[in-house]
Amino acid sequence: MLLGIIGIILSLTLLITLAYRGMPVIIAAPIAAVVAVLFSGAPILASYTEIFMPAMAGYVGSYFPIFLLGAIFGLLMTVTGYAESIARTVTGWIGARNAILATVLTSALMTYGGISLFVVAFVMFPLARELFRVADIPKRLIPGTIALGIFTFTMTALPGTPQVQNLIPGQFFGTGPFAAPLLGIIGALMIFGGGWAWLEHRRRALHAKGETFEGHPGTPADGRSGIRAASYTGTRSAAKRGTGPGAVLREEDRTEEDFTQDQAPVETEDNAHSVNAMLAPRNSVEPFIPLLMVFAVNFVCTLLIFPALNWSYLSEEKFGGIDMDTRSGVWAVILGLLVAVLVIVAFNIREFAALRKGFAEGVRGSMLPIFSVGSEVGYGAVVASVAAFAVIRDSVFNLGGGALVTSVLSTSVTAAITGSSSGGMTIALNAFGSELNQMAMDEGQSLEIMHRLTAMAAGGLDTLPHSGAVVTLLIVCGLTHRQSYKDIGMVTLVVPVITVAVLVAAVSLFGAF
Repeated sequence: MLLGIIGIILSLTLLITLAYRGMPVIIAAPIAAVVAVLFSGAPILASYTEIFMPAMAGYVGSYFPIFLLGAIFGLLMTVTGYAESIARTVTGWIGARNAILATVLTSALMTYGGISLFVVAFVMFPLARELFRVADIPKRLIPGTIALGIFTFTMTALPGTPQVQNLIPGQFFGTGPFAAPLLGIIGALMIFGGGWAWLEHRRRALHAKGETFEGHPGTPADGRSGIRAASYTGTRSAAKRGTGPGAVLREEDRTEEDFTQDQAPVETEDNAHSVNAMLAPRNSVEPFIPLLMVFAVNFVCTLLIFPALNWSYLSEEKFGGIDMDTRSGVWAVILGLLVAVLVIVAFNIREFAALRKGFAEGVRGSMLPIFSVGSEVGYGAVVASVAAFAVIRDSVFNLGGGALVTSVLSTSVTAAITGSSSGGMTIALNAFGSELNQMAMDEGQSLEIMHRLTAMAAGGLDTLPHSGAVVTLLIVCGLTHRQSYKDIGMVTLVVPVITVAVLVAAVSLFGAF
């Protein structure tokens, strides 16, 4: 048994090391799983084909439509110029000098509107870079600013967010994406407020030390290893860098005098071939309509349409005997994203030839993210299958913290280990979900609160330095961990973890919100 535990620890260490050093998780996860299997004495090939692959396939089968539609939606928002138009509109409302707030809110709006997190990162960097240049804010704060908008409160806390991290708990607790709305809104405000305050504090501190957008006097103006900007080009990055659904390409410095007056699409040397804005929205309202459609369809289906329909046929064997409560959240988001895509096509039907590239790049760009997370889930299934894991599981449940604390802690730990919020949460709930559900009902704990705080717990320790999302964001921005991780870690790890701890304590003391 001791040897098995050592194997699990070594396999986790190997997974973290390989991921941190840039090896794709699709490769790193099965390698790390082999280490755990070797120390446990279990058969390697059987563990891979009968445990790892079915778990991976199960995750892909459950959430592939979300990843696919989210990537296509994001690419179409880019091709049509809607994403850039939204950024400029929000900047016009807030003011170009408030670059940090404008970047956070624009990123958050796109994320809450259903665009894939990685797509938002690739779309936002060129826009944020120009905003920060105009406001003369140190460029090292760009990754943390984008991260606050896409990796935190709109990913897990705000009720109704269509991101997959908000849908996974519903599969285990029978809850919907709007679970515990008041608690979620309070948590979102705490994370947003704390993160924004930190970034503004850092801006003032860096300015006081003489650092500007171009860096410290006497230091190289650009610490990005020759990478000057980013644009989203789908699988071109997978071929060139193997890092995710986007590309890091060179971009000539833009010379616009003021970002808010610049209505041209992002210029890059590959502009003729990349998926940048090929079209232009007819007015400032049009770009917001697809985002609103995701929310509206999600809301109406979850709270009005689905509860009014007869779903008794789902109990039939051919449908897996599923419960509608475990599927409504995913189905509502799928419909919301599909309607949003159709709305974009309808608005630009005369330019469908230009939209075709967005569809193609979106399909290809959705593959690496979902298979990466699926590979992590497969790794977790293999680890959970070894005999030594039973000792770890029993230790977690013997902490005596109750269903809520156990769910939050187990999710946080697995998210930290895998460097993935959705992967870590799926691993934890696959291992403990049924027990946590029963424990919560025995304790009278609200499953909606369990849903919300478990989701929020996944969005904290997942952004340790080896996180694939962090590594990809830094590559997109052309910066290093040394330059920018301090701020990424503060807004995506420290502030969310403190927020979850405060909310768990409040729920324990005062009951349901």
